[in-house]
Amino acid sequence: MKVRGQRECKECGTRWSYYETGEVACPNCGSLHSVGVDEDRSLHTAAPKTLDLTPIRNDIDDAPVRRLAERATERTKAYTAGYGFIDAGTLQPLDDTYLAAMELRHVAGELARKTSATDDEEWYFTKLLKADEGERPDPEEVPDSLRALSGLAYANAVEEYRSDLRTYLDEHPDPAVRRVMERLADHTKRVRALDGDVPPREAETLVASTRDIGRYLAEDDENALAQAESRLDSLA
Repeated sequence: MKVRGQRECKECGTRWSYYETGEVACPNCGSLHSVGVDEDRSLHTAAPKTLDLTPIRNDIDDAPVRRLAERATERTKAYTAGYGFIDAGTLQPLDDTYLAAMELRHVAGELARKTSATDDEEWYFTKLLKADEGERPDPEEVPDSLRALSGLAYANAVEEYRSDLRTYLDEHPDPAVRRVMERLADHTKRVRALDGDVPPREAETLVASTRDIGRYLAEDDENALAQAESRLDSLA
């Protein structure tokens, strides 16, 4: 949506940034009566989100994996839901924290339902608990039993980002990138139809090509668009 990010409370005169708070209520008095003071509206889909997995990591040695997974599922769901990648008109990258949080959300959701997990699954789960630090495990580290969940998580993340790319392109039309986007959509649809059960490197290539498209639009980097096409060619 397009909004005036700078707002002024009609009750107490406080000014704040909607882009930073995501709230229309005045942070000083709580009034819902405010006006936008920006001259123009900006495209904005992002929401102020933070992810802190520290309390869960601190309990690794004391709590059962199933309970830790339940807590991780709750936190990552709250973080990834309604995330958004356009901040005050500026397209943001598909970052590692969001990607890792999406993967953790899928993996933790599965482990929370299982009566027991294998050693490999527990180890990989603990690796994913560094999502809030922007760390993602290497594709080669994904256990076979979690491969589909990892692939589906990345395909869903790409689909969410692609949705915002379409919104961004409505404001900044670009025929060249539209064509590449159609190819990206086809590959994403295929991975989701397979419930993510593709080689981890294939899911990683899907993510990389999506990032290339985002970099092309944000930085006008023509090499990035060519790289996106090359990566998609490798998936054909």
